[in-house]
Amino acid sequence: MSNPRVAVVAGDGVGQEVIPAGMRVLSAVTSLDFVELPWGSEYYERTGTMMPADALDILGDVDAIYLGAVGWPTVPDHVSLWGLLLPIRKAFEQYVNLRPVRLLPGVRGPLAGRGPDDVDMLFIRENTEGEYSGTGGRVHTGTPLEVAVEVSVFTRAAVERVARFAFERARERSGSLISVTKSNASRFTYVLWDEVVAETAADFPDVTVQRVHVDAMAARMVLRPDSVDVVVASNLFADILTDLGAALQGGLGLAASANLNPERRHPSMFEPVHGSAPDIAGMRRANPLGAILAGALMLAHLGQTEAASRVEAAVAHVAKAGETLTGDLGGTASTLEVTDAVIAALPPA
Repeated sequence: MSNPRVAVVAGDGVGQEVIPAGMRVLSAVTSLDFVELPWGSEYYERTGTMMPADALDILGDVDAIYLGAVGWPTVPDHVSLWGLLLPIRKAFEQYVNLRPVRLLPGVRGPLAGRGPDDVDMLFIRENTEGEYSGTGGRVHTGTPLEVAVEVSVFTRAAVERVARFAFERARERSGSLISVTKSNASRFTYVLWDEVVAETAADFPDVTVQRVHVDAMAARMVLRPDSVDVVVASNLFADILTDLGAALQGGLGLAASANLNPERRHPSMFEPVHGSAPDIAGMRRANPLGAILAGALMLAHLGQTEAASRVEAAVAHVAKAGETLTGDLGGTASTLEVTDAVIAALPPA
């Protein structure tokens, strides 16, 4: 059987440092055929586009996509985002953004008196529409009467499919699901969201579902993180709450995500979520653990669960030992040194 083909888009800034680190770790536990693609802001500076016109055709032929970071100060944020990341998510129906939020042993989180047993959450974000649907426009541009309209688009089909995925994950874990909403203020979109989640719940009588407003959810994550297990939320709400979650798990350098097409009709995409970090790019100080954990999510999706578990165990070992960590975790190690430590800590197959 041939090796899985993985498209690699290291992208911008520290993405070009942490993705090669992740590739080294993945290559130490399995065989993958990497297809490296030089897309991103540097590509934009040369060509005027973030990726070529046939990019989606190229990506459609691989088994998974391993993405580093997209964005650079010389390129407007909406150009970089809508020129690469969002088209991939939408074209390949990557409607689930999966974000584990786990505080690893040895990592000091920001909450006093809270440890790994208290911070173990799984966020499921609707990833294709909602507040990021791209529907809207501007008129009277540059005049005192300028108007900008951004329309949130929620469809029954999209809410139901992400809710069903979330209920399935909750069934596998504690049997508890939190649905994040704001239906007291958003009378149409989030009322639909609530109704569809409630209807879907009828198919999962073994799962308890709570409806929690987004502002209350932010407070609950800080005050009672141990009461949060599986969470389903819209594109914008989960985008914000998962960065709060990253802070609770010790920082963005540890945060990994998966953009999934659960039906596997299209490739899924795996990425750390720390961004391109222009302030430390090129200094070899970037934390590679988020990218490595994103790689483990990719292996699990590709059916290589044993290899994924080995990678996760090695990261946990390095974090707990606390001897080889980057500056964001209180250490002095370089990206390369942390990567070497993870490889050395890999359990035997």
